[in-house]
Amino acid sequence: MKRLLTLFCVIALLALGGCASAFEHGGKRQAASIVDYLYPDAKEPPKMAPTLTRLRLPVRVGIAFVPGGGYGAGPQEAAKQLLLERVRSAFTQYDTIGSIEVIPSAYLRPRGGFDNLDQVARMFNVDVIALVSYDQIRFNDTNRLAVLYWTVVGAYLIKGDQYDVQTMVDAAVFDVRSRKLLFRAPGTSQVKGSATLAGYGKEVRGAQSDGYVQAVDQMIPQLQAQLAGFKERARSDPGIQVERSDGRHGAGSIGWAAALLLAGVAWAIGRRHA
Repeated sequence: MKRLLTLFCVIALLALGGCASAFEHGGKRQAASIVDYLYPDAKEPPKMAPTLTRLRLPVRVGIAFVPGGGYGAGPQEAAKQLLLERVRSAFTQYDTIGSIEVIPSAYLRPRGGFDNLDQVARMFNVDVIALVSYDQIRFNDTNRLAVLYWTVVGAYLIKGDQYDVQTMVDAAVFDVRSRKLLFRAPGTSQVKGSATLAGYGKEVRGAQSDGYVQAVDQMIPQLQAQLAGFKERARSDPGIQVERSDGRHGAGSIGWAAALLLAGVAWAIGRRHA
């Protein structure tokens, strides 16, 4: 009887260890960095050199997720497309925006740099691309649901885990020709929960998906505010020239040459009336 009881205890402990190994207690990370994609060989954060940006209205915009860099695949492609469609809706209300293309991830190469971005822009015929990067970390912590019960028919295990999913998404809008960052908008979320062993995988996947949705929800108003702010800034920024499709220049988009020409015309008219 003692031998049977000892054998039963050993089997129960092995089962306990096997169940515990099914959990990723250290957590998991999914990330796609815009710096790794655009500046793959950079040793330090890149410094943006002042350049002249010419935008022709209505602007043709592309939207794409940055390819992952070895920290997990991130959302599935179908989920990425749904999230990008929601970002797309943030641009559609502006008459200065023309076509908006949602670009599949397959067209962006990991560490592809601006050369890859140029290829994508030509392929989809866009002038500006909004690159969405992400960083999601899932923290796991075994809680006190892990209890081994002894019953008249043997051992009964109840296993549970707590999780904390923190997500950050960031939309960085670049003018492809000048390679200039026009504006950016971040969004974050935090999802907490717990689940038993049987439903842990499903619950965590749902929490990770919710994390991306909530982060994009927070990002979209920021993106709209940044777009409105950029329109105001373009009127007075000498580094930005805006031209409409009919050839007219937008307010504040007249370059130095045009300003000197107008000044010369005004001087000539004034001298004639003198």
